[in-house]
Formats: sequence, C-alpha cells, structure tokens
Amino acid sequence: MTQYVKIPKERIGVIIGPKGETKKFIEEKTTCQLEIESDSGKIDVTCEDDPLKEFRILETLKAIGRGFSPEKALQILDDDMLMLEVIDLSDIASTPKELQRIKGRIIGRNGRTRELAESLINVKISVYGKTVSILGYPEQNTIIRTAVKMLLDGATHGAVYKFLEKKHQELLHSQLDSIDFY
Repeated sequence: MTQYVKIPKERIGVIIGPKGETKKFIEEKTTCQLEIESDSGKIDVTCEDDPLKEFRILETLKAIGRGFSPEKALQILDDDMLMLEVIDLSDIASTPKELQRIKGRIIGRNGRTRELAESLINVKISVYGKTVSILGYPEQNTIIRTAVKMLLDGATHGAVYKFLEKKHQELLHSQLDSIDFY
C-alpha cells in the first residue's frame, strides 16, 4: 500500500539530502520506497507488509517538513514512543505581524525560551512557518503544549519558566519512582 505526505517545497531538498544520501538512508533503514515530486512537495511512501513502519516514516517526513533536521526526525524510526505533535498557529494569528510576534514569544530572546523548554522537558521544538512542532514522548508533549498555550494566552515568560521547572522536577521524581532499588 502507498501513503503520501505533502511537505513545504523548500524542505524537499533536506529530505533528499546531499547527493540523495538522506533519502537513500531512509529507504535502506526502512526497506521502503520514497517517490518525491519536488515541484509539488508530495512524497509517496511504499512499504511492503508493514503499515506501522509506513506511519512512522510519514511522521519522520512530516517532522523534516516542519523544520526538524533529518538527524532529529530520524529518531522517530528508532523509538515507537516518540511522537510528533504539530500546533497550527494560523488560527490564532490573524495577520503576518501577529504571527511573527507569537513565534517570537515561543522562541524567546536569542532562542532562550525554546532552549529552556527543550532542556528542562527533554524534547525538540521547531517553530517553522505557521506551526510549532514538538518531538517528544506523550507526557512531555503535553507539558510543552501547555507551556505554548500559556505563552499564547499572554502569560509572562517568567511564569512559563516556573511551570516548566516544576514539571521538570515532577518528571525527575516520576523517573526515580519507577526505578527499583535493591
């Protein structure tokens, strides 16, 4: 069965990679075929007998299309629990200027807000086009989605940082609770 995904045309080159190496690597790693239409941004994915693998490749390609590097996006193929979540900002921002302001709040001055969120919650975040994308485990993605919503609703960066630090501590404690000490 063949599935397809459409990504921004300017990201097609990233999926193909230098001399076609990224595309070739994905095909070899997954034993699936990618057929790329550079002019439309459409990519057909064909995997023999493995619909789950097909879904994971589609998620990987979407992640690259949403601004993640191939190295970060390819982690989706190695970890079944890793999820891509895309938040569409076009419903919230009514003008290009407002969209820029919102993206700026999410990224923070010199990228500080995004970096802090990534390091505290252990996720990857990409702000690209009219979207914010998160690459992490479901619990982590929920935390980042909440933090982004707080920023969109006008919360101060300080309040969001406090929220993220609190959630960081909770994640650490839940990881410690799951370890059996003998």
